[in-house]
Amino acid sequence: MRIAVMQASSQKEKNPLLYQCTLRAVENQGHEVANLGVFPQEEETYSYIETALLASLLLSCKAADFVVTGCSSGQGMMLACNSLPGVLCGYVPTPQDAFLFGRINGGNAASLPLGLGFGWCGELNLQLTLNQLFAGDFGTGYPPEDAARKQQDAMLLKKLNTVTKRSMEQCLAQYPQDLVARALSRQNVTPYLLKYGNAWIKEIIRPQGLGKGLEG
Repeated sequence: MRIAVMQASSQKEKNPLLYQCTLRAVENQGHEVANLGVFPQEEETYSYIETALLASLLLSCKAADFVVTGCSSGQGMMLACNSLPGVLCGYVPTPQDAFLFGRINGGNAASLPLGLGFGWCGELNLQLTLNQLFAGDFGTGYPPEDAARKQQDAMLLKKLNTVTKRSMEQCLAQYPQDLVARALSRQNVTPYLLKYGNAWIKEIIRPQGLGKGLEG
């Protein structure tokens, strides 16, 4: 599984911690983890909406299988992600929430509160939360005696999600083009999209001029 770590600029100082905690959480599981920022040294600021758009792009074009993200409260990022194609994002402020989201809902993104309530031992809660998120296979169901029903519900939720939402390919041209161009100008994200994304995203992001082809 390819896991992308990215969060909004409001909590850019937490980026190294979020990345390191994710690495430790999936240690020895064979997953690949990429840190896509926002990095502490970045002067440009990116909102939770712009970051969520990139998460949707990464998941929609199969460049990433899972996105670990967040903002100050975690709520805005979760809402923005769930408003966009190809994303089923859980809000996971505690280890219990993370464990249940992973086992029951089996989504492809998790939003963490990186500012709200992040006091003494905040880094410990973050690590334990990510540990529980990746503590086993996604979508296995919980509790065990209800696993089959929980799996069916999760599959139904994902089906409804795809029926209700149009694809990113259909939506991209109708989004505000300044938002799309700004997202695609991220020099640390676009090479990742080009390397791992499928054909349609490579037609949109051109190495000789990022952002060209959006009108199509």
